[in-house]
Amino acid sequence: MARIIDGKAQNMVGDKVRKLRTEQKMSQQMLSDRLETLAIYICRGSISRIEDKQRTVTDIELYGLAKVLGVSIEELFFD
Repeated sequence: MARIIDGKAQNMVGDKVRKLRTEQKMSQQMLSDRLETLAIYICRGSISRIEDKQRTVTDIELYGLAKVLGVSIEELFFD
């Protein structure tokens, strides 16, 4: 199946996730732990891979990331 995104990036939200997380002085482990309270299991290593755009993000993961980071899903896509 053809990819929608050109290049090597696996997601479009990694940079914004890192920016929001660091602005809130939250470690990758803290983000992982907070997602777990929503029954969304993304380990610290996978958070790192998302931020480096080396891992795709599912719709439920997008929902959880937005909720934990306090933004709308749409805001994860824009700088």
